[in-house]
Amino acid sequence: MNTLAYLIPVALFLGGLGLVGFLWALRSGQYDDLDGAAERILGDDADDAIDPPPGHGASGKKPAP
Repeated sequence: MNTLAYLIPVALFLGGLGLVGFLWALRSGQYDDLDGAAERILGDDADDAIDPPPGHGASGKKPAP
């Protein structure tokens, strides 16, 4: 019973902290563009790919002599 006197306030504090974090995320616009990231992953980013240096294989390691 004595343990509950400690656990209940801790649980209420952590729940309130989670609620404050959620409200902060809502007000700062974290949930504004829900479809943007889902569509961005499907886009063709071939221009953004970095080619390995010349003379190196696809893994970026030098070929064995």
